[in-house]
Amino acid sequence: MTAPDGRQDFDFIFGRWHVANRKRVDPLDDHDRSWVEFDAVVDARPVLAGLGNVDTFSAPAFPGRPGFEGFTLRRFDPAGGLWRIWWSSTSGGGELDPPVVGRFADGCGRFEGYDVMQGRAVKVRFDWKAISATAARWEQAFSFDDGTSWMTNWTMQLTRANGAGAS
Repeated sequence: MTAPDGRQDFDFIFGRWHVANRKRVDPLDDHDRSWVEFDAVVDARPVLAGLGNVDTFSAPAFPGRPGFEGFTLRRFDPAGGLWRIWWSSTSGGGELDPPVVGRFADGCGRFEGYDVMQGRAVKVRFDWKAISATAARWEQAFSFDDGTSWMTNWTMQLTRANGAGAS
């Protein structure tokens, strides 16, 4: 049975994905508009009897430096109908970032939260869109004025590794 409360919103992510990444070189520098592009692989699976999921991210050939690994932890709160999403990576020293919080509406997911990067307060937004059985798009944006303006600094175009739906 399908739960109408949102706990299955991320079921599309289960399985293996090839990821085409485009990331700003320095997202904290308002004047630096340079980008790098690199490939990665993501493997995602459910945890907590469907109330959460985890994925591992591997980018072995990051331009200009050694590759990096990361993981995402997502946890659904049935009482509030909200998802909390945490990220951690080897490039961030393995620390869990503060979560972004949100939900899906009309086939798109929006998740927002706050962080501090190099002493600078930042509002963080994750958007999931263009979701199908074989593809999805994720975007990250930062706001340094509490959400008045946003600058996208990382995009991922995910394509299912085997070309089929989730296994």
